[in-house]
Amino acid sequence: MESFLITGGKPLRGEVELSGTKNSASKLLLTSLLTEEEVVVANTPKQNETAITQEILETVGATVSWNDHVVTTRTSSIASTEVTKLSRKNRLSVLAIAPLLHRAGEATVPIVGGDKIGPRPVNFHTDALEQMGAKFEARGDAYRATVDGRLRGALIELPYPSVGATETCLFAGVLAEGRTVIRNAAVEPEIFELVKMLQKMGAIVEVRANRVIEIVGVDKLYGCSVRVIPDALEAASYACAALATRGEVFVRGAQHEYMITFLNAVRRLGGIYEVQDDGILFRSNGKYRSVDVETDTYPGFRTDWMQPFVVLLTQATGVSRVHETVYEDRLGFTKTLNEMGAKIERSYKCLGELPCRFKDKNHMHSAIVSGVTKLSATDITVPDIRAGLALVLAALVAEGTSILTGIEHLDRGYERLEEKLRGIGADIQRRSS
Repeated sequence: MESFLITGGKPLRGEVELSGTKNSASKLLLTSLLTEEEVVVANTPKQNETAITQEILETVGATVSWNDHVVTTRTSSIASTEVTKLSRKNRLSVLAIAPLLHRAGEATVPIVGGDKIGPRPVNFHTDALEQMGAKFEARGDAYRATVDGRLRGALIELPYPSVGATETCLFAGVLAEGRTVIRNAAVEPEIFELVKMLQKMGAIVEVRANRVIEIVGVDKLYGCSVRVIPDALEAASYACAALATRGEVFVRGAQHEYMITFLNAVRRLGGIYEVQDDGILFRSNGKYRSVDVETDTYPGFRTDWMQPFVVLLTQATGVSRVHETVYEDRLGFTKTLNEMGAKIERSYKCLGELPCRFKDKNHMHSAIVSGVTKLSATDITVPDIRAGLALVLAALVAEGTSILTGIEHLDRGYERLEEKLRGIGADIQRRSS
């Protein structure tokens, strides 16, 4: 078991370069299953989620090779339609269903539940595929999907603009017979990158107003080369680290167009940023004021920005309110922050203006953060990727040395995290026990 030792209390200063976003890289690699031809994905981050994606590809018959951060893959034929014997369960496996139905007429994937931030329903995926002609049956701890002939285009109205479900609908629609219309689709940058890749492969996909995507199925897709965009979620993490430690960090590769809502929150807080041609500089003005934050689907304030921003709010004068509208139990990490000296009170109430599907339900999805508070080091267990990064940030702010276990979650989502943090002055060490 590995852990991090972090000694905090010093400003972070310097430059850090972003990796490609894992939320896009894994999906672009899985897109390669839709063609028999070669696909090249540049700027692919090297972390555990990419490794899981490679395992899925190789399980069904793909060849995968790396040259630094460039991945070349080809699935000339489908060797297996079962994606059940992976080294670990992951929700990515459900995205293999539609490509395997196109290529082989069947697919078997593990049943994967939720995680510590709340359930991520697979029924959004299966319901859409059933509308397009797929049939599902549960087999122990797996789903088996089959289709007679081709999937058929359909009108899909998603109950929620789920990124994963939108990706499944795109995978299903591009080779389906006829037209597919997705209503209430996700429109995150990663979705647009997937649409662009599918177009390069020969698909007909149109993104329309009001979260509507229209797809006209084609008979065949071809190989292509793409490049993974820099990770805006990682960018926000380093921005919050710079601001919370009263430092100054240039985040190379940060793209203004994908961070507009986050940057607005930084400015309201009193932080300083400068958009440059090749990245964004973040620095402290020494004092922050409280702000209210509501997470939302893109282009709103992204839920993965919220956890590190909450740590930053503990260093702001006054009372801030946080309203989480995407996942019902994403504020659980604040318990650890309180143990470190923060003053955060969770609430069942919707402390915001956005319509919220958790209203009047038994979910602690809002928080009141009172600051400024002094944080002290403690032993920390990392619960998931984004909360884990927030707790790393809290340890960097805190006085003393914290020990963080469960860092395999961080390895799944961040490439060379401790190396990058040390590069901007963090006192962080990895140890094995």
